[in-house]
Amino acid sequence: MSFLPAPVTLCITITIVVLNTLICCSCLFIAALVKLILPSKTLKKRADKLVIFIADTWIGINSNSLKLFTKTEIKTTGIEQLTMDEWYLVISNHQSWVDIIILQSVLKKKIPFLKFFLKKELIWVPYLGLAWWALEFPFMKRYTKNFIKKNPHLKGKDLESTKKACEKFKLNPVSVMNFLEGTRFSKEKHKKQNSPYKNLLTPKAGGIAFVLGAMGDHLNKIVNVTILYPNEKPYFQDLLSGKISKVHVNIEVTPVTDEIIGDYFNDPIFREGFQAWVNNLWEEKDRLIEEKI
Repeated sequence: MSFLPAPVTLCITITIVVLNTLICCSCLFIAALVKLILPSKTLKKRADKLVIFIADTWIGINSNSLKLFTKTEIKTTGIEQLTMDEWYLVISNHQSWVDIIILQSVLKKKIPFLKFFLKKELIWVPYLGLAWWALEFPFMKRYTKNFIKKNPHLKGKDLESTKKACEKFKLNPVSVMNFLEGTRFSKEKHKKQNSPYKNLLTPKAGGIAFVLGAMGDHLNKIVNVTILYPNEKPYFQDLLSGKISKVHVNIEVTPVTDEIIGDYFNDPIFREGFQAWVNNLWEEKDRLIEEKI
């Protein structure tokens, strides 16, 4: 039904997404509360599966409605390398909230359910904040350097919460998602950072270094995703109204090796090598985006 006018398409898809979110999130809350009161680990594991099933259903309905009512074509390469029974660290460039919908659509049932590290403030997002809580997404409290100077007792608290979340991730196969740039790309941010990359912001290595260190040999592989929109950076309403004609998604899978597991915060030699490794990934990603533009 891609022949429908954009305003009509937007009304239809946004209605489906809103109703789908209200229904699935309500089911998630009930399942999460039941899980809290269950007495045994075995029953809690079963409740976990129910929670993930509800979340997968939410993603599936959203994805299918977009396929039905929009003309967006997602061209994916490298996805055949993925399986559902391994632990993954997923990294990607970040341009728009659309990225999350694209990642969920492409990776659904290809790898374990994606778990995002979120800013603590996002727990207050209506409905979705509670849904992320029910799905046990880790909420991070980030402190500025000046704040830490004034409150030294809080140093390392954000890392403690990361480690606590990572301990839970060891129980069942999971995909830990991280946008290394830390924020969505814009020309203003790119200029302000004086980024060395033409199409990317400067990556922050500390977060994934800590995840790799905390989860150790539980992480099997790294899924390096590059998302490219051939036209200008899209907004969420562009996706829902069918204005995005094509999306390129390139996936590269590499094993987690001992060379990228270490003490990033206390070992300067390891930190320098790890940052160089991340920079190399971003140079290749930048080249790939430049070739497809």
